[in-house]
Amino acid sequence: MNSLFTAVLLATATISASTAAAQDYQRPAVPALRDRVAAHDRLIKARLDQVVPKIMREVGVDMWILVASEYHEDPVVKAMLPATWASARRRMVLIFFDRGPEKGVERLAIARYPVGDLFPSLWNPEQQPEQWARVAQIVAERAPKRIALNLSRDFALADGMAAGEHRQLLAALGPMASRIESHDRLALGVLETRTTEDMEVYPGIMRVAHALIPEGLSEKVITPGVTTTQDVVWWYRERLADLRQDAWCQPSVTVQRNAGPGIVPGRQTLPDNVVIMPGDLLHVDFCAGMLGLKTDTQQLAYVLKPGETDAPAGLKAGMAAANKVQDALVASFKTGLTGNEVLAAARQKAIAAGTNPIIYTHSIGLHGHGAGPWIGSWENQNPISGRGEYRIYPDTAWSIELAALAKVPEWGGAEVRFPLEVDGFWNGSTWRWIDGRQTQLMLIPRAAK
Repeated sequence: MNSLFTAVLLATATISASTAAAQDYQRPAVPALRDRVAAHDRLIKARLDQVVPKIMREVGVDMWILVASEYHEDPVVKAMLPATWASARRRMVLIFFDRGPEKGVERLAIARYPVGDLFPSLWNPEQQPEQWARVAQIVAERAPKRIALNLSRDFALADGMAAGEHRQLLAALGPMASRIESHDRLALGVLETRTTEDMEVYPGIMRVAHALIPEGLSEKVITPGVTTTQDVVWWYRERLADLRQDAWCQPSVTVQRNAGPGIVPGRQTLPDNVVIMPGDLLHVDFCAGMLGLKTDTQQLAYVLKPGETDAPAGLKAGMAAANKVQDALVASFKTGLTGNEVLAAARQKAIAAGTNPIIYTHSIGLHGHGAGPWIGSWENQNPISGRGEYRIYPDTAWSIELAALAKVPEWGGAEVRFPLEVDGFWNGSTWRWIDGRQTQLMLIPRAAK
């Protein structure tokens, strides 16, 4: 990784989520587009060089064929395209062939154009007009014993082979098609594994979100009694656009409050565009990203009533309960366990700690809801068939998404939902937050200094 770029990226907002409520926010500085493109391509090349051979050998296949057409890309192919490529060009057939530990994994494209400097093209349509015939020739020349395709029952990110392309590939390969197999682990492993290069820049990317969220949940943006939740949502979208961030989902800002007909704290029964009032508990869900790496963050803030200098003790206790659920979950991570097993262990720990948990965690990385197992779902705390049975692997990033339900005495004993989401990294034996976490409610307005 270019050290100058790393220094620039890591010099974005220095605010940490763990102290967001006590510090001023500062607007992040981000690299220019040309620098981002160069860095993004270096990250892709590092994954192709390091991760693809490792996972292919783990699974035990010596050839991997991926097919993508313009605007209908396999998600794995999409994640391998150079940063300046918005989509595949015409039909692209990408082939990885393992020539052994000494020669390494060959990368090539059976496509009219080379794919940047990542996949040289081995097809000249003027000499051989039939693309599938050239694919068959390349496969026959290399004579792989086991050929992997992206076909999956449970995981969309591992199911990128379109039905029509699949039929044409089988017809082209003829008897060689008997060597085809599919592995969720191959596609998911390549997508979910974070390289050293990824983790050098991920904290800086995370800090962009950790700088913008407190600014949006502040008196700079919110005037109680005037500002609506959608005003804040679109303020976030404008700031993301200003910084040329990947807003991979629409932000949301929701309110829980202790008043009003039909309003039950802990349930999102309020309309999605309400005026923010003193005494409200605000929740933001914020999706951003850069260099192909995504972040997913949820934080909480309290709008002070006239005369108040702090949030009610019951709300602060609920926030602390959500942190306890986070602690229980990350303490339950263990390489080789399934998502369902981690869910069960985490719930047991969280309940023993005196909390009422709802856990719905997912991996993060090249996709916001990334490759890897589900660890619970918000509507179901029981084991999940298929997606909950995939295992935890090292060098993976996670969006620790969950909530604690807690009764708030100051709100008449109502059960309030305290949702939090923050990203972290599992190296196979230890856990760390990528850029800290929120441990206290933000206050609106901030205390005067």
